[in-house]
Amino acid sequence: MVIELGPILEDLAVVMIVASVMALVSYKLKQPMVIGYIVAGMIIGPYTPPFSLVLNPDILNLFAEIGIVLLLFVVGLEFPIEKLKKIGKKAFVIALSEALGTFAIGLIVCQSLNYSLSNSLFLALAISVTSTVIVMRILEELGMIKEEASYIILGVAVIEDIIIISMLAILQSVSSTGVVSVPDLALSIETVLAFIGGVLVLGSKIIPKFVNYVGATNQHDVLIVTILGVAFGLSFIAYEIGISVATGAFFAGVLIAESKVHSVTKVLTSPIKDMFGALFFISVGALMDITQIPTFIIPAMILIAVSLIAKFFTVFLSSKSQGYNTLTALRAGFGLSSSGGELALVVAKGGTDIGGASSFLLPMIGTMTIITTFMTPNIIKWGWKFANIFSSSKEGNRFSFRFKRAPKE
Repeated sequence: MVIELGPILEDLAVVMIVASVMALVSYKLKQPMVIGYIVAGMIIGPYTPPFSLVLNPDILNLFAEIGIVLLLFVVGLEFPIEKLKKIGKKAFVIALSEALGTFAIGLIVCQSLNYSLSNSLFLALAISVTSTVIVMRILEELGMIKEEASYIILGVAVIEDIIIISMLAILQSVSSTGVVSVPDLALSIETVLAFIGGVLVLGSKIIPKFVNYVGATNQHDVLIVTILGVAFGLSFIAYEIGISVATGAFFAGVLIAESKVHSVTKVLTSPIKDMFGALFFISVGALMDITQIPTFIIPAMILIAVSLIAKFFTVFLSSKSQGYNTLTALRAGFGLSSSGGELALVVAKGGTDIGGASSFLLPMIGTMTIITTFMTPNIIKWGWKFANIFSSSKEGNRFSFRFKRAPKE
């Protein structure tokens, strides 16, 4: 097959020009760039009338896959093994309660909406995601990043990302067989756990030392080629054994984070990640069939409401069970209640790529992500104000109650 350079260059020119315009619009409107990129993709995509501005949608899909690898690799760079150990038992319990609780409730609701089991599984997993990037950026902008609840939110979000990525790998492995059975499910779980265990145990003894050796040469071009080799190498191994490339990329980042030059690697890979990350979100927007929006907008709104309620209560109740006070538990609940973000889109695309989910899933999750991204700042801002008022009134009632009873004693 002969690939002509002209059409590819034309597509890239269109993509970058439209994306830059929409990114600037998002910046002016003080909205996350992800919204601008998704909208840019919708503008140039084949499903937007009157015609597609992109000649080769398959090329966009290829860039999207590369974008997934680089996005998850950079996320992994933020979480060295030692940092993961320090997050603690409390955050792990809250994250597990939130992810599995929201997934179970979402699955029940999706089944009640008459979606197939396969579609329900991927939809339920997608609404279980909290965007770490979006939430932490909002907390920073609102000046709330140093609050106790913010540290809990960060720890829970980190563990939740690992849980979601692992569950995606299991779902993709099971869906690729076409049959969901207990033996297949057990084998998929064992495969994922064996891969993660092998990477963390064996990889942590080899990869960081090798990267340190390369870093000692002070040749940045050699270093960046090496770390990208690790990222794509582990992604390829993950793909070959039938699990998500996102899993391989994420844990490649975790291993690189163990090296002494991880801060340099983060700086070196950041521009590449930004470029292919943008292409990922643009391709998601381009692959969204917006003509299907009227058919799923009501179920999408139902699932957004289910996600908000399920995530809030699972986080609030599990936080209380771990000994946090009402104010902190409420703040954590509101902070983690919004679903969506880049990982939700990875889940949606992962399901459609292997044929485990229907074509409507990507535009549905994309639409939900746009809606929840707009909602998240207000949920956190007003939710934390409510938490302050509720906690203050509760403490005031306790004081009044004790004050009135004191004379009788």
